[in-house]
Amino acid sequence: MKVLIIGGAGMIGRKLSERLAKDGELGGRSISELALYDVVPASMPAAAKMPVKVATGDFPAEGEAEKLVAGGAEMIFHLAAIVSGEAEQEFDKGYRINMDGTRRLLEAIRHSGRTKTRLVFASSIAVFGAPFPEAIGDEFFNTPLTSYGTQKNICELLISDYSRKGFLDGISLRLPTICVRPGKPNKAASGFFSNIMREPLAGQEAVLPVSESVMHWHASPRAAVEFMRHAATIDTAKVGPRRALTMPGLAVTVGEQIAALKKVAGDKVAARIRREPDQFIEQIVAGWPRKFAAKRAAELGFKPDQSFEDIIRIHIEDELGGRIG
Repeated sequence: MKVLIIGGAGMIGRKLSERLAKDGELGGRSISELALYDVVPASMPAAAKMPVKVATGDFPAEGEAEKLVAGGAEMIFHLAAIVSGEAEQEFDKGYRINMDGTRRLLEAIRHSGRTKTRLVFASSIAVFGAPFPEAIGDEFFNTPLTSYGTQKNICELLISDYSRKGFLDGISLRLPTICVRPGKPNKAASGFFSNIMREPLAGQEAVLPVSESVMHWHASPRAAVEFMRHAATIDTAKVGPRRALTMPGLAVTVGEQIAALKKVAGDKVAARIRREPDQFIEQIVAGWPRKFAAKRAAELGFKPDQSFEDIIRIHIEDELGGRIG
């Protein structure tokens, strides 16, 4: 089986490629080739058990999707996107990359005639908009209040329709905010959720731009990779015509995040968080969902992290070699 990861240089793409390269299989099927594509070169996973190809390009550009699909991948993970804050500030860029690129990919698969192609799309809980119930269930309607959420919602609908028509076999995963996200801060409006954990753990100061009462829905990078792997092999007949699933996660407030950080790493580390309100970030976050009842995903075998303390420990183990700065 050939596997393609679009957005292979991103955090989830990197971790997913490392896992697939190490395992050498997916759902009991041997991976004969792993292709990684992004706007910048993806890192070559270590000790891969199959040939790995790395390519770069402008995903929404004319002809790019066709070239990717021509590689013959039976399993495509579509993780490429610009993040929420950037999509909100750069309207045209957001729609070009987050929506137009996806439509071109779906059309390329359709015209290839490879109707068995499994497409796993990284969507977002940003497809939901206020006012919210206490916990958002699977029947709650989608009324996104950001350009990013709107773009992801459109892509979900396209994937469901192309799957309904039999052009491909797609599934969209509404990912929680991934925390603790390794690397440097990016332009995602949700970035501070990771920043206030990652930087203090590394011995650096971090800025908290919102109130500690803000609640959000989280999953670790490990959980995100497992969501992707499970979606790649799930029987989509059990998913049904509604091909978008809200992934399970943990609903915690910023204050509870900080309390978990104190419990795992101590008061000295938590004291590295500096409060500095940012009205732009606060306005975006105010329109985000906070808590979910992800019943469909749970029934289909998707599993969340057990606690926010575990999420912090995963970061320390995977990114810091078990050491706190």
